[in-house]
Amino acid sequence: MRIIVDTSVWVDFLNGSVNFQSQKLKQLIKDDEPIYLLPVIIQEILQGLRSDADFENILNILDGFPVITFDPIRAAIGAARLYRDLRKKGITIRKSNDCLIAYVAIKTESKILSKDRDFDLIAAHSSLKVAL
Repeated sequence: MRIIVDTSVWVDFLNGSVNFQSQKLKQLIKDDEPIYLLPVIIQEILQGLRSDADFENILNILDGFPVITFDPIRAAIGAARLYRDLRKKGITIRKSNDCLIAYVAIKTESKILSKDRDFDLIAAHSSLKVAL
């Protein structure tokens, strides 16, 4: 099964932070497991970098991983539906990009590796699967 690694894990991993998720990513890379990115995750990672050199170095690293592309209109509509369905259940997701990432993960039958509690909430109330 594909694993999409969320921005929160990539940031910790690239900054050398040690936690369960960053260690899991390290192990997945070591074991040559299929790790996927989404365009929005690439954007989130790159926009947070301070220097041009870091931007280019990290871009080169990320370029080595496959990217799942999805029709942007379908993804936007699906993410909005997911957000609205969760709101009807009394659950508010803090970042709309998380719904976008979750929607694509659901549709591509991928798991999410994340530190963001919003993905746990989405998984508890949808068919999203998280990587443990």
